Amino acid sequence: QLLEAGYKVRGSGRSALGETELRHTLSKHTSKLENFDFFVANLEQDNGWDDAIKGCQYVMHVASPFPLKLPKHEDDLIVPARDGTLRVLQCAAKNAVKRVIMTSSIAAIVYGQPRNQLFTEDTWANVDGPGIGAYQKSKALAERAAWDFIENSKPEGMALTVINPGLILGPVLSKDYGTSGELIRKFMSKEIPAIPNMGWACVDVRDVAAAHIAAISEEKTSGQRLICANEHASMRDIAHILDKEFGHQYKIPTRSVPDFVVRFVALFDKDARITLNDLGVRQDLDNTKIKNILKWQTRSLEEMVVDMGKSLIEHGIV
Repeated sequence: QLLEAGYKVRGSGRSALGETELRHTLSKHTSKLENFDFFVANLEQDNGWDDAIKGCQYVMHVASPFPLKLPKHEDDLIVPARDGTLRVLQCAAKNAVKRVIMTSSIAAIVYGQPRNQLFTEDTWANVDGPGIGAYQKSKALAERAAWDFIENSKPEGMALTVINPGLILGPVLSKDYGTSGELIRKFMSKEIPAIPNMGWACVDVRDVAAAHIAAISEEKTSGQRLICANEHASMRDIAHILDKEFGHQYKIPTRSVPDFVVRFVALFDKDARITLNDLGVRQDLDNTKIKNILKWQTRSLEEMVVDMGKSLIEHGIV
């Protein structure tokens, strides 16, 4: 979207090996690759960041560890997320960047506290509270570190805007897809035999991208967190959409599974244990701010689920 909007874009990757595949993937979606440059930079190392950021007016800090499985230790996620964020901010300040737009998550807002409330940008996840995992902690602590850096360092001329997306659905661009896509893949691959009582506030990846780009030129986003998600959607809602669209080709589960069964399975299955934080609770969020400031509009749940499903088929993932 940045390239299509006319920006000159630099992307970073942990090694040069990824550049060829990345360019190949991007070439299917834009004809403006002459405006794209690639730099090697790792969130856990200082090398490369100065070269990547020097001369840039804006920095989008999108990367953060989001594994499919529980880490051996929570610091395996927290340290690179927090330290990587500070590394990028310090380099951006050094190079007189005008604005850093950081991708956080609603994980930094809703977890570790009662869910029977409407969450706004004023709410922070309680990293010491019940029902919060390593990933949620990493997002909250990394975002806290970013705001603390701005407050304490006061980098001249540099503003920080934070986008807090929900569960990101929508089309994937290649076989190398994000962890959020696992929900739809597992539904379509018969890896979820029945539907647990859980759900999330979802958002289309294209709408998340559009929010980042709109925030570049909108001064009112300076110093703001912006919830970037639609209303809560249950796994039953998602399964119903998939069954309606793909049920003739894929056997989508339609039966429910009781909460006690999910809890029992989680005693033996570490992957299932990750889901317990969302079992039987909701994510009700107020997205008024992003709609008012950025005039942000969203795709429907049906469109983001169907388009993700079609893209998983297209790339041979299911």
